[in-house]
Amino acid sequence: MHDPIIIEIMTKKECCLCDTVKETVRRTIADYPARLQLTDIESDPALFERYKEKIPVVLINGEESFVYKVRESVLRKKLDAISGKG
Repeated sequence: MHDPIIIEIMTKKECCLCDTVKETVRRTIADYPARLQLTDIESDPALFERYKEKIPVVLINGEESFVYKVRESVLRKKLDAISGKG
């Protein structure tokens, strides 16, 4: 049994790109042992400073994997490799 894959999206309110990425990630991870975590960069000054012009950012198990947009096919390949499906 694998540990769940942690998908973290660095996001903020009123971010159209973020909404699109969240939708793609939610749709894709339904097929995997993954858990989604949304992190509002505006809730932490250090995160805001780091990501303010660079969101959304998607981290997979803590590793920065996508910036600005997510291609579902690429996300599936990464998740397949991690989960042993690939």
